[in-house]
Amino acid sequence: MLPSLLTPSLPCAWEREKRLSTTSKPLKKPSFNAMEISHPKLKAWVEEIEALCTPDRTYLCSGSKEEHDTICQELVDTGVFVRLKKRPGSYWCRSDPSDVARVEERTFICSEKKEDAGPTNNWEEPKKMKETLRGLFKGCMKGRTMYIIPFSMGPYGSSLAEIGVQITDSPYVVANTYIMARMGTKALDVLGTDGEFVPCLHSVGVPLEKGQKDSFWPCRPDDKYIVHFPEAREIWSFGSGYGGNALLGKKCLALRIASVKGRDEKWMAEHMLIVGITNPEGKKRFFVAAFPSACGKTNLAMLQSPLPGWKVECVGDDIAWMRIGKDGRLYAINPENGFFGVAPGTSYKSNPNAMEAIKENTIFTNVALTDDGDVWWEGMTDEPPHELTDWKGNRWTPASEEKAAHPNSRFTAPAKQCPVIDPAFEDVNGVSISAILFGGRRESVVPLIIESFSWAHGTFLGASLSSEMTAAAAGKMGALRHDPFAMFPFCGYNMGDYFGHWLEMGKILGKHAPKIYHTNWFRKGGDGKFLWPGFGENIHVLKWIFERCEGEGEGVESPVGILPKNFEAPEELFAIDKEEWQGEVKELRDYFELFASHFPMTMQEELEKFDDLVGRA
Repeated sequence: MLPSLLTPSLPCAWEREKRLSTTSKPLKKPSFNAMEISHPKLKAWVEEIEALCTPDRTYLCSGSKEEHDTICQELVDTGVFVRLKKRPGSYWCRSDPSDVARVEERTFICSEKKEDAGPTNNWEEPKKMKETLRGLFKGCMKGRTMYIIPFSMGPYGSSLAEIGVQITDSPYVVANTYIMARMGTKALDVLGTDGEFVPCLHSVGVPLEKGQKDSFWPCRPDDKYIVHFPEAREIWSFGSGYGGNALLGKKCLALRIASVKGRDEKWMAEHMLIVGITNPEGKKRFFVAAFPSACGKTNLAMLQSPLPGWKVECVGDDIAWMRIGKDGRLYAINPENGFFGVAPGTSYKSNPNAMEAIKENTIFTNVALTDDGDVWWEGMTDEPPHELTDWKGNRWTPASEEKAAHPNSRFTAPAKQCPVIDPAFEDVNGVSISAILFGGRRESVVPLIIESFSWAHGTFLGASLSSEMTAAAAGKMGALRHDPFAMFPFCGYNMGDYFGHWLEMGKILGKHAPKIYHTNWFRKGGDGKFLWPGFGENIHVLKWIFERCEGEGEGVESPVGILPKNFEAPEELFAIDKEEWQGEVKELRDYFELFASHFPMTMQEELEKFDDLVGRA
């Protein structure tokens, strides 16, 4: 492993005797690539984890391209990666069939008090969970390399950014983190000797005995833990090598831990895309939008406008961190450096900019492999290939019963490869937000677009968000579930308190608060067909929102919010069915009881207003 990079060029100041006294046998001296950890707290943590996990060697990642290429070649040599002939610098891989998505039933928020985790999170007493995890992590990296990955979530030098350090035994994680975060030497420079960082510990949980051959995708099919300790700001993940279960800077740090920091420090960590919209006159505004996974976030973030003079540029497709600036307005950064997009359904018809972004330097996981060295998935082309290798490694033809690509298969691509990446992507100050959008996948009830009456009403709409389940999480696809703010799987504390945090942020923002909207691209007519074409045509909705922010767009009040006036679309898209909405109110009333005393009084008042308006419709 990494023979050219593991030759130590500087002596390492490690307290070897202290650590060896806690292990059953001496460890090999750690190897480093011309870097040394000068942060005492970080050094002590690395020593502690090395002693617990007993890897064969330890490697501190520099974040260089040479290092990335070497890691990827190692994965090719071990059969995990297949180099793609038709996409320079790109690779295909497939996971264990048990390791393909988030495992929410094995994801824990271990706050000191159970009520602080709330009814939507799994909880365990922190001390008890640590004991369980220490037992699992003991010796778990035997026969493997322990990688130390310093990384920055957000542009270097931004006051909105946060530093994390992940320890992992998965080279797949190292290869993906190189794309998804700003990792390596510069992150350590920012950290200095006393900066704050979030410790992120991960292992696939499969130690190797001497001479034992590694599995193609190591994981623990029935023994997974993705654990967050909010007060300690720590993340421990065991047994999974896939996606956000293993790339701990993503959902674990950027949402679950960051949401707690945001609550405590009066800022917002949200499951939101960020786009810049420029009108024909050259005026530009920025919007953020929250949609559950696989509900069109990436497509909207990279929307190609068919409207002359209107331009959409992408700052981020998944996560937004927002703080209040000196001028009292809300400013957002994208803490990520890449896209971890859902592949199925992505095509030159649905998202040409995404297709251009993944032409090179991309890692494809659980898609299908063509015989001529390319990738394919359902919806990518009108006609499938005659034959290929599916995501399970089997030969596949159009006559096969199973899909060629897993529904949650992914691409990991550098954000800067997107043709419409916004110049503000690296802006350390972030971008000023004019509007906030929420949206789910609903076949009925919810109109195409609603503007809230106020920030409190907008918070109510966000809390009311529900959507048909997709393949991004284990569960019954198509079933309707509540997903407040598209944060149901990602809020790191009691969601009732999270609603309260939104209300508090609105009060702080006051007159500078962005407008709030609710969208639904997926409403169907009586014939079962979609009423709205979606994709590029969504620019018409963004245009109306832009005009409303400018004080120009016309709207008409309805019981559920302000609807567009004279909007060119089927009337059925905006129909308000009184009985359907009364059923919605009843269901919401039952759902909100989950949060008991943590449900804000202001939210209860908004629910009563909503019930009254619907009843008088």
